[in-house]
This record gives sequence, C-alpha cells and structure tokens, in this order.
Amino acid sequence: MAIALPTMLFVAIALTTTMSTANAIDIMDKDLASEESLWALYERWCENHVVEREIDDKARRFNVFKENARMIHEFNQHDMPYKLSLNLFGDMTDEEVNHTYGRCSNIMSSGRKRQSQDRVMQGAIAAREGLPTDVDWRMMGYNTRPSAVTNVKRQGTCGGCWAFAAIAAVEGINSIRTRNLTSLSVQQLLDCDKGNEGCRGGNAEGAFKYMIHNGGIETEAEYPYVGHEQGHCSVPKKNRNPVVTINGYKQVPPNEVALMQAVAAQPVVVALDANSMAFRRYGGGVFVGPCGTDLSHEMTVVGYGTTGEQGSEKHIDYWIVKNSLGPEWGENGYIRIARNVSGHDEEGLCGILIDASYPVKFTREGVNDIMKTK
Repeated sequence: MAIALPTMLFVAIALTTTMSTANAIDIMDKDLASEESLWALYERWCENHVVEREIDDKARRFNVFKENARMIHEFNQHDMPYKLSLNLFGDMTDEEVNHTYGRCSNIMSSGRKRQSQDRVMQGAIAAREGLPTDVDWRMMGYNTRPSAVTNVKRQGTCGGCWAFAAIAAVEGINSIRTRNLTSLSVQQLLDCDKGNEGCRGGNAEGAFKYMIHNGGIETEAEYPYVGHEQGHCSVPKKNRNPVVTINGYKQVPPNEVALMQAVAAQPVVVALDANSMAFRRYGGGVFVGPCGTDLSHEMTVVGYGTTGEQGSEKHIDYWIVKNSLGPEWGENGYIRIARNVSGHDEEGLCGILIDASYPVKFTREGVNDIMKTK
C-alpha cells in the first residue's frame, strides 16, 4: 500500500539547479603555472576556510595542497555531472582525511537489507505515479509552512554523523507537525545516549530509541554543541523550554520508490558509503560515483529531483542529502546523489537504499485518532 502523502507545494527546482558551492575556490590554469601562483592559491584557500598552520607544518601542507589542486583541476576538465573542490580537506591527504573524518556509523552493510516480507511494499512501482516530481524540505511549502530543515551544522573531528543525521530528521518532522522549526541538541545525544558511542560512532535508530525512552530532546540553545564528548550528561532542568518529542521510528524498505515515498512525507536518515576520494572532495553537481556499499557515514535525505529534460544526456535523477561537515563542503553543505541508477536497484548508489529510517511524531489529532481505533 502506498504511503499517504501530504499535499505540498514544491519549488525545489529553483534552488537545486542554481545552488552555488559555498566558499568555493575556482582553480584556473594560471593558478597552477608556478610555485608563486600556487602559494597565492593556498593562501587564498587558508583565508577562505579560516585555516591557520604552523610555519614548519605549512610547507608540508603546501606540498599536499599542490597535488590536490592539480588532481582536482584535472578531474574538473572532464565532462562529468559533478565537480571536485578544494573544500575543507584542501591540504590534507586522503589518509589524513580517512583517519580524522573516517567511519562515524557503526552500521555494517552486510546483512542489513530488510529481509522480512511484511516490510516490502506491495505495488511500489505503481505507486511511483502518485509521487511529486520534486521534493525539497528546505523550501517554504504548503500553507505558509516553514522550512523543515535547519542550517547545515559542522561536526568537526567528532565522529558523530549519526547524531547529526538523527537530529536533522527529528527537526524536520517536528517542523512539519508543529510548524515550528527548532534547532535541536546533537550534544545531548553524544553525552547521554549510552546505546551509541558518542564521537566514536553510532547509528540514528539508536538515537531515536534514546529520544523515545528519554522523553524527547533538548534544543540546541539549551544544550549547545561543543565538538567533543563532555564525559557526563548535562540535560538542563525541565523548567526551561520543553523538549521536542517523537513517538517512534520506522525503517524504509530497501527500494527506491519506498524511499521516495518516505522523503515526500518528511526528511529521512540514510547510511551510505562516503569513503571515496571523489565523495569527500565533492564540490557540486550530481554525484555518480565511484562508491561502494560500506555504510560508513549517516546523512539526511531532505528531497529529490531531476536535472535536464527527459531523454537528454543531462537528465539525471538525484537525492538531496544534508551532510554535517559545514557549509564549506559540497553545495552549501549538501550533496546531490544520483538515484534510479542502473545496476543499483537494490542498494542504490553508495548504498543509500540499504538502511534508511525516519522518526514518527503524532499530532494531537493523530493521537486521538489512534485512541479511537483501540
């Protein structure tokens, strides 16, 4: 049975097809012409990303930066649907990026596909016809509803992507149900959710369980992010602003239409393979790989859409995915990942279909309707 979808007005195309890359530095041929021009480019990158290096370290970093700049410039000369960028990883080697920003999800890809027949949506292909063409929960929507997506957050070197992804999904459903977009506390999950492992990794479903059993989650203002675990849980006194609550969570069956149905209703957490050099240095456009299915990172799908006209070479279906590396990464902190990719029907590109879930929040009317059926 198809999921009932809310009536929404979507104006996603205007945003997703014109989005610029935040803090982007274009690499010109003249930038690579000499050591002096490369140094100037590096200084510009450091200033743009507010990076300070010690004198001794800066020379070594510059050598890494040169190789990255040349590699990125060469890649971007090819006719690909996405570009690479001198983003926050500009003067780091792939090994350093992997060591510092590596696995933050403890989900294992093997055996994670939903096997139960009762979780498989019957008639999913036919249900595609009733779905919106474009969805973007960042935009103002139906009946003056506010956006369901807060600003992109920055996890830094803390491996808490699972917490950021879960919080983004809860912020989304809370805004949809209450028409109040509130930034919620990632730090509370890192400090207080003992079912996960804080900055060492975790998963969003565990975070949902914590919020259900704890009675909700505090706001970002009440319990702000500090970039590391504090070693103790410091939930504010309850005489302050009330926490945001959820009633449960659901898993999405591993097929594209099921995820489209879920995303058409609210933002959804996904686990995916973010290990490739191309993914980490993504700068804009529709990412088409390479990537595998090692579910090392969790992010939040906040919409989907299509580029180009049907039948044209530029026609690519994509997911709009919110990351937690700050607005300096990708398209202002987001990545568009190709969907409906041939050969990836079961797992989706980068494994995006394998393990998806979303929080459930009832309105007062919804609770009353449930009580009437009991």
